[in-house]
Amino acid sequence: MPATKNLCAQIDLDLHRKISEAKDQAGQTTSQYITALITEYFNLKENGGNETMTTGKPRTLAFQINDELFQRIKAHLERESARLGRNYTQREFVISLIEQALEEAEGDTQDSTNAAPDSPSTAPDGPDEAPEGPDGAEDEDQNGPEQKGA
Repeated sequence: MPATKNLCAQIDLDLHRKISEAKDQAGQTTSQYITALITEYFNLKENGGNETMTTGKPRTLAFQINDELFQRIKAHLERESARLGRNYTQREFVISLIEQALEEAEGDTQDSTNAAPDSPSTAPDGPDEAPEGPDGAEDEDQNGPEQKGA
């Protein structure tokens, strides 16, 4: 963990209320929230006031779940917070699940694209082997059925 130093400042009560609401909504401590704000500010300043694709503008992903699942998640977060000795947030939990699922899915995709298209047991041995037709019999020559002699 990098060395830290305390930063104190007197701020307007309305601003303090907004910060408290925002950090609670983000599932962060005041220290985490203020650090993120200041970091974002300096990143914007270094980029001439423009966000770039590399800074990764946060996007919102929202969905509703039933109360039973919500309570299970809350209980899990409490257990993890106790185990870790710090506040384990919904945001951390959901992001870790999404990243894990995407890594697995991307790994499955790579595995299937790296597989050989035909294995020796399913590919024809050579040009003299004719593929089977719909009735299981070998297809006729591509030029049409052979003419039976006179």
